[in-house]
Amino acid sequence: QTRLMETGGGTVQAGRSLRLSCVTSGVILSTFTGSVLAWYRQSPGKQREQVATLSTSGATDYADSVKGRFTISKDNRKRTHYLDMNNLEPEDTAVYYCSMGRYWGQGTQVTVSS
Repeated sequence: QTRLMETGGGTVQAGRSLRLSCVTSGVILSTFTGSVLAWYRQSPGKQREQVATLSTSGATDYADSVKGRFTISKDNRKRTHYLDMNNLEPEDTAVYYCSMGRYWGQGTQVTVSS
C-alpha cells in the first residue's frame, strides 16, 4: 500500500526556516522516480494551493508567493521529497500536504508567528 507521510511542521517566528519532509512507502523506486512530486498548502477558508512541483525531468515550479524562498528537492534512494522554506511569513501559515502522482499525505501544520 502506497503511503506518504509528512514531517517537519511546527510553529516558528517570521523570518525563520523550516524543512518539511515527505517519505513515501510501499512503492518501487521506478514509481517514485517516474512521478511528479509536489507540495500544496491550505489555509482556513481558502482553497488548496499548489506551492511547488518537481517533474520527473527535474524541472521545478513554484507559486509566485514562495519563489525565491522555498525549494523543492528529493532523495530517490530514500523515496523522500523535501520542501525547504526560508524567510517564512505569517501568510505561509497553513496545513502543508505532499503528493506523489495521485497519492497524498495527511498534512502537517506550519504556523508562522509575527
